[in-house]
Amino acid sequence: MAIAAASQNLVDGILAGSHRAAAKAISLIENDERASEQLIRRLYPQTGNAYTVGLTGPPGAGKSTLVDDIAQIARGDGESVGIIAVDPNSPFSGGAILGDRIRMMRHTVDPDVFIRSMGSRGHLGGLAVATSQARDVLDALGMGYVILETVGVGQSELEVAELADTTVVVLMPGLGDSVQTIKAGIMEIADIFVINKADHPALARTAADLRELLRLDPRQRAWTPPIVKTVATNEDGVHELWQAILKHRRFLEEKGGLKERRRRRLERQVVEIAARRLREEVLVPSTEASGFRRAVQAVTDRRLDPYAAADQLMEEGAKRVAAGS
Repeated sequence: MAIAAASQNLVDGILAGSHRAAAKAISLIENDERASEQLIRRLYPQTGNAYTVGLTGPPGAGKSTLVDDIAQIARGDGESVGIIAVDPNSPFSGGAILGDRIRMMRHTVDPDVFIRSMGSRGHLGGLAVATSQARDVLDALGMGYVILETVGVGQSELEVAELADTTVVVLMPGLGDSVQTIKAGIMEIADIFVINKADHPALARTAADLRELLRLDPRQRAWTPPIVKTVATNEDGVHELWQAILKHRRFLEEKGGLKERRRRRLERQVVEIAARRLREEVLVPSTEASGFRRAVQAVTDRRLDPYAAADQLMEEGAKRVAAGS
């Protein structure tokens, strides 16, 4: 009862536009899964209005400065902006750098900008597990745009594409690994490419590599990702980047792609929640039972194959859940 009452108080505050309530809600999401579920259940009917832009790319590419510049331009267009910047956690202390707020100080007194840094908490991708729910909070708060910035390592590029309506991949000249990363699969998720630090001597080579990769892309794409060149430290090219984001949004809305992207996103979210509950209610209790240990030993001794052991695990868990209901 206490959890439900506290959750409803936060919901009321968020829907009234309280940044303090939104900040408390996101902290709750990061720290208390049970309470966050109650919160999102209440907020969800008021979501679905914010447009989500994801920025990803290698560390040091200037993503945080670009986010700061984009927010400034969006505010000039009268848009409210929520920013979720996901920082890596220290594997030793568990603490996150959370330096993005320092780089975005000019927005801290703007009531139409909300900035939140979150630690990835060891999640294999660059996005925190709680990022999707935090995005929903900012959506319900009334932010017109929500910008997600990832740490740009591991699988973060794929994760941000699953959460974003428009995915911006930020690269920088003179970094050989950036082109290698593109070959590894970034081409499939980028809606817009940005070459930041475009005053670097290697700009022409990086741009040429990108254009060649786009030319060799075997898929028939209705949208060809543009290449935008920026120098974020002095806002060169950032207006062009904002216009590219708006153009991609119009394209999705006119072609029905936005609804389809969001439908697929929600489909994945429902499956993920169901899979997590399956693990919690069926698999985890089963792995703690002596029968599971015997099955693992049988697999070790080659008396049972792993698939048969998994079938046993599922059957025992299903029986336990059925008996409990």
